[in-house]
Amino acid sequence: MKKIFLFCLLFLLSINVVKCDDIGLAKNSEAAILIEASTKKVLFEKNSHKEMAPASMTKLMTLLLTMEALEKGNIKLDEEVLVSKRAQDMGGTQIYIEAGSKISVEDLIKGIGIASANDASVAMAEKIGGTYENFVNMMNTKCKEIGCKNTNFKNPHGLDEKDHYSSAYDMALIASELVKYDYAIKISSTYDEHIKASGENHWLVNTNKLIKFYKGIDGLKTGYTDNAGYCLTATMNKNDMRLISVVMKSNTKDNRSADTIGMMEYGYSMYGSEVLFKKEKYEKTIRINNSEKINYKYTLDKDVKIIVDKNTRDISYKTNIEMIDNIKAPLKKGDVIGKLILKYDNSTYEYNLILKSDVKKSNYFKILAHHLKDLITGNVRK
Repeated sequence: MKKIFLFCLLFLLSINVVKCDDIGLAKNSEAAILIEASTKKVLFEKNSHKEMAPASMTKLMTLLLTMEALEKGNIKLDEEVLVSKRAQDMGGTQIYIEAGSKISVEDLIKGIGIASANDASVAMAEKIGGTYENFVNMMNTKCKEIGCKNTNFKNPHGLDEKDHYSSAYDMALIASELVKYDYAIKISSTYDEHIKASGENHWLVNTNKLIKFYKGIDGLKTGYTDNAGYCLTATMNKNDMRLISVVMKSNTKDNRSADTIGMMEYGYSMYGSEVLFKKEKYEKTIRINNSEKINYKYTLDKDVKIIVDKNTRDISYKTNIEMIDNIKAPLKKGDVIGKLILKYDNSTYEYNLILKSDVKKSNYFKILAHHLKDLITGNVRK
């Protein structure tokens, strides 16, 4: 009887679980996901951790490493890149750059982000990684760094290759890092552009037609191969909330678009954002022992925001501040001195606490004077 009762209980529990296709989303795609970009909160998913061919959505990681290289100053937009034979000989979508010619980093980025050019991806990979193979290593290292668990890249362009795979969830993670760069959004939201490559003018047209025909979508990357089917990682910013959707192995371009739009409409209908602390208004004080002054102001490096289900409006949360041990001068404005830990909706989020000004190191006599003052006033400096 106990076994029968347990079986019945498990059955009843199982039928109460809302399955992904019960709400009518992403019916044309084998895998899909919808997340909010800043918190990475999952709003909908379907086979989101399944390892699948990502096609040209691979280029999201190529673009992410390119944005990082620009930010670090390792490359510049007007810098010229020498095109290799390997880049010239790439198949699939191309901007037809010729071996031995030179093309600017900026035009390569446009070729990758707008036209999904495989030859541009290889040229950029060789520029940033030194070699094609090293760039692929950099791609996989970055994947591990941001938490991808079902991704292994073998190339920077996305053409089908053995052991080249990702998942809807991992592609969303990569996209959430990429959308932090305004320039990446600018490029991926450009519908058409002209560039000069190998002495000829080329007209680039974005492979993501939704940026023109669906108001609000401003990126990111399409993909297609016979093995991968029709794929799309898209993003949209509305009502102070940026959403990222991924569909993989849809059966047609139209269905790929329909599944994407359906998820976006669902996300903005069902969820909203609440800012708990604005970085401009958040200000607290810390005492730093060996500094010229006693107290210094610190703030958040970004707004603390939560994503709320509009039907429940549950905004109960807890916060805690954890400072770095033994903070000492000298320090610079913007240095991280601790974290604000937010616990909400069974998840934990961390936000950096940063100094609002430089902290100069004090000399021995000033430190002694501070200690004497503390003894007189009864304040013990830790």
